Amino acid sequence: MATATAAKPKKKNASKINFRPLDDRLLIRQADAEEKTQGGIILPDAAREKPQQGTVVACGPGKLLDSGNRGEMSVKVGDEVFYGKYAGTEIEIDGETFVVCRENDLLAVVD
Repeated sequence: MATATAAKPKKKNASKINFRPLDDRLLIRQADAEEKTQGGIILPDAAREKPQQGTVVACGPGKLLDSGNRGEMSVKVGDEVFYGKYAGTEIEIDGETFVVCRENDLLAVVD
């Protein structure tokens, strides 16, 4: 059984996140939004785009197939991934934003 426990980055009073996605779902820690444009203009919070990139923090066991077996997940904890703009559901845990989405909502894995 794959129970995913994810640790937050080292911060004061850092705590572990106990979150176990079901089936082929993933918990992704969103990357920070860009604060400056390439030209050096500082963007206010309202003008920043939601990032479409993040790090996989927890993986489900895989989708249940017709045969009764579980399919293999193509990503693992720690992978950097890109996902669709409207993919998944944003959730907040301990003041940090995460995205819960299905494996087929992923666009690419960064090597």
